[in-house]
Amino acid sequence: MADATLKQSPLHDRHVALGAKFAEFGGWTMPLEYSSGVVKEHTAVRSAVGIFDVSHLGKAMVSGPGAADFVNATLSNDLAKIAPGKAQYTLCCDAVTGGIIDDLIAYYQDDEHVLLVPNAANTAEVVRRLQAEAPDGVSVVNHHDDYAVLAVQGTRSDEVLQRVGLPTGHDYMSFVEASFDGPGVVVCRTGYTGERGYELIVANEGAPALWDALLAAGEEFGMLTCGLGSRDTLRTEMGYALHGQDITVDVNPVEAGLGWAVGWKKDTFWGRDALLAVKEAGPERRLRGLIATGRGIPRPGMRVSLTHDVALCDITSGTFSLTLKKGVGMALVPTMVHPDAEVGVDIRGRREIFQLTKVPFVETSVKES
Repeated sequence: MADATLKQSPLHDRHVALGAKFAEFGGWTMPLEYSSGVVKEHTAVRSAVGIFDVSHLGKAMVSGPGAADFVNATLSNDLAKIAPGKAQYTLCCDAVTGGIIDDLIAYYQDDEHVLLVPNAANTAEVVRRLQAEAPDGVSVVNHHDDYAVLAVQGTRSDEVLQRVGLPTGHDYMSFVEASFDGPGVVVCRTGYTGERGYELIVANEGAPALWDALLAAGEEFGMLTCGLGSRDTLRTEMGYALHGQDITVDVNPVEAGLGWAVGWKKDTFWGRDALLAVKEAGPERRLRGLIATGRGIPRPGMRVSLTHDVALCDITSGTFSLTLKKGVGMALVPTMVHPDAEVGVDIRGRREIFQLTKVPFVETSVKES
C-alpha cells in the first residue's frame, strides 16, 4: 500500500502500469527500476537511450529586478560568467561554515528570472534561505509540486526528441524554451548520467502526453524506461557527488573537489570567508575515487583503511560498474594519503584492495556537440 505521506509524480499511474518498483527519494515515491532491471536500464543509457522521470527534483523561480544579481550574491558559482540561455552547476553553502546545503542547477533565463533546480530533500531549505535574504522586489517561489522533469539520456537522445518536434543540438549546459502539444517545455542539455542527453521541464498537466510521445518515439532506438537505481549506478561511474552521501552540510566544496563551482573572485556569496580560509590552509580530506583491484564491490558505510590497523574513512558511494565490470566508489580520504595509494575496504569482514584514482571512472558522450 502506498505511503500517503509521500509525494507522487504526475506520471505515477504510468509507472504503475509499466510495473515499476518504487522507493522513497527525498519525500517522494519514485520508480527504482522497471521489469527490465537496473543492468539493462544502465546499459541502454550507455549504448542507446533511456528515459527517466525525475519529477522529485525541486523547482524554484527567483524573479524581479536584480534577480540574477541576488542569485549571484548568494550561491557559490559566478552567474556573471554565463549568458541568458545557459545553465550552471552551483552550490548553496552555509553562510558561516561553508558546508554544502545543496548542489543545484541554475537556469539563467534573463536578469529578472533565474530558475533553480535543487535536490528534492533540500528544496524547502534552499527556498527558505533565499526568501529570508531576498531584497525588496525579488521573489523566490517554490514550484516543487507544479512541474515535472523528464530526462532523456543517451547517445540516441537527439533522435528521440526530434521525433516529437523538440529542439536538439544546443550546447552542453544550455537550454531552449519550446512547447509540446500546447504546454511550454524547457529543453535543457543537462543530466546526471554522464551521457549526452536532455532534461525536459514541463507543467504537470503537460507531462503525461509528453511522456507517452517520448516512449513511442524511442521504440525504434531501443529506449528503455529507467528508474533511479540505474541513475545512481550511472552517476557513480561518473564520480558525480550525491547530496546526503558524498556531500552534506558537514562537507565543504574544497573537500568535495567542487572548487570549480565556486566564484572565488566574487565579492560575496554564502560561506565565502570560511571557504577562502579552507582553500588557503588546504583541506584535511578530499573526495576520491576508488576502483577495485579484485572482485570487491564497495557500498556506502563500509570502512576504508590504509592498513589493517589504520582506519581512514567510510565509503560514501559505491557500486559495481557495469561498464568496467569492477567495483567503484568514492570516499572522503584524508589528504595525507597519497592520491594513488592502495587502500583496503572492509567488505563483510574481508579486506579487499582498492586503488585511489581520479574520477570519472568511464569516458562518455556528455559534452559532445
